[in-house]
Amino acid sequence: MKLSLRGTFLIALLLVASAFGQENVAKNEKLKRDSTGIDSQSVSSLRSFEAEALREELENLRSQVEGMNESYLETKGTVDALKKIKVSGYLQTQFQTAETAGQNPFAGGNFPANVKQRFSVRRGRLKANYDNDITQFVIQTDITQAGVVVKDAYAQFTEPWLKTFALTGGIFNRPFGFEIEYSSSNRESPERSRLFQTLFPGERDLGAKLTITPQSKELSFLKLDLGLLNGTGPTANDFDSHKDFIGHLTMQFPLPQHGFALDIGGSTYLGGVREAGSVVYKNVGVLPNGAKGFLKDSSTANIGAAADRNYFGVDAQLYYDLPILGGLTLRGEYITGKQTGTFSSTTSPTAQPSEIVMRNFNGAYFYYIQNIGLSQQFVLKYDFYDPNTDADVTNIGAPGSNFSTGDIKFSTLGIGWVYHWDANIKLIAYYDIVKNEKIHPLASGNLVPFRSDLKDNVLTLRVQYKF
Repeated sequence: MKLSLRGTFLIALLLVASAFGQENVAKNEKLKRDSTGIDSQSVSSLRSFEAEALREELENLRSQVEGMNESYLETKGTVDALKKIKVSGYLQTQFQTAETAGQNPFAGGNFPANVKQRFSVRRGRLKANYDNDITQFVIQTDITQAGVVVKDAYAQFTEPWLKTFALTGGIFNRPFGFEIEYSSSNRESPERSRLFQTLFPGERDLGAKLTITPQSKELSFLKLDLGLLNGTGPTANDFDSHKDFIGHLTMQFPLPQHGFALDIGGSTYLGGVREAGSVVYKNVGVLPNGAKGFLKDSSTANIGAAADRNYFGVDAQLYYDLPILGGLTLRGEYITGKQTGTFSSTTSPTAQPSEIVMRNFNGAYFYYIQNIGLSQQFVLKYDFYDPNTDADVTNIGAPGSNFSTGDIKFSTLGIGWVYHWDANIKLIAYYDIVKNEKIHPLASGNLVPFRSDLKDNVLTLRVQYKF
C-alpha cells in the first residue's frame, strides 16, 4: 500500500510522541527513587521493619513502667511503715527558789544542804510509738542533768475480733486513780501530789496489764484496768516473789447538752513487802513505858511473810464550760489503806527494807482549774498526806514514844498560772505553800525542827516545749 506524504508524516509523529512518553515515565520513576530512596518493591519490607522496631520500643517502655511501679510499691511500703511510727516528746526547764536550803517540799527532788535556788531540767522526754493498729510498741526515755533513764518500755496487743481486750507487758504507768496516768506535760501543777509521790514513786512499774474497753454503745462509758506488778517501781529489780494486784474502773458521763462532763473512778491496790526478819511493827498501842507507839511483834511466823500494802481510792473529774470565762475543771482523789515502810519513811520500798513498820494512812488532792480565754489558766490545788492516822501531834515526839518523822502529816496549797504561748510552748508560775503538823513540844533529836512549821515553801518558774 502506498502512503501519501501526509500519512507518512502522521505515523512518524506518533512514533516520536510514544518514545517521548516512555522517556518521561522513566524519568519520573527515577525521580521518585531519588527522592525517597525506596522503590515501590521495597515498601512492604520497610513497613514490616518499622512495625518490629515499634514493638521493641513499646516492650522497652512497658519494662520501664513495670520497674517504676515496683519502685513505687517499695517506696509506698516504706512510707506506710514510717506512718506507723510517731515520735513525740517534751522538755521542761525551770528555775526554783525555796524558803531555806536543804528542804524537800516534794517539788522535783530535795534541795541540797546549801542550795535554795536552782536551775534544772525537770523532764526531758523522748517517746517513740509504733502503732500497727492492733499492736503497739512504746519506748520513752527521760534525759536530764542527772542522766538518762527508761520511763516506758512496753508492748500492747489488742484482740482483733471485738477490739475490747488489750494486753500490755513491760514498764508502764500503774493504773491507779487519775493523777498517775495524767501526763506531766498536760498537768497544771508542776508535780504530782505528795501522796502519789510517796505511794507510787516513779509512777511506773514492771508487769502485765489487761485493759477492757467495751465497744458497744451501751457499755462504751466503762474502762477497766487490771494489772499484776513487781511492786518495786520502774527501775528496781524485784527482791521477793510477792506480786501486787492493781485495778482501776473508770466511768465517763459526757453531757454536752448541759455543757459539762463527769468522770468517776475507783481503784484498789493489793500488795505486800517481804518481811526479812521476825521483828515487825504492825499495830499501834500503849507501850510498856505508858507512851503511845508502835508495838513490836517478834513472831517467827513473820519471816518471809508479806507485810501489807493495801490501798483503796476514789477519783472524780468534773468539766464545765462557763459562759464568757471558759472551761472549768474540778478534780479530786481520796486514798486510804495500809502502807509498809520504815520508822523514818513511808515511801514504798524499792529494795528489801531492814525494818518493817506498817501504818494506816489516808490522803487526798483537790484541783480547781479555771480557763481564762483560750490560752490562760488559773490553778488552785490542795493536797494532804497523813502517813499515820493512829498518831497525832500529842504523841508524835512525846517522851517514850517511838513515832518518828515518818508519821508527820503534811499539807500543801498550790497557786499557779499557766500560759499557753502557742501549740508548743507552755509557761508556768506556781507557788507551793507547805505545812507540817507541829508535833509535841518536848520532841528531841531529828524531830526538833517539826515543833514548828518548816520553811519549805517553793516557787517554780517553768518553760515547757512539747512536740
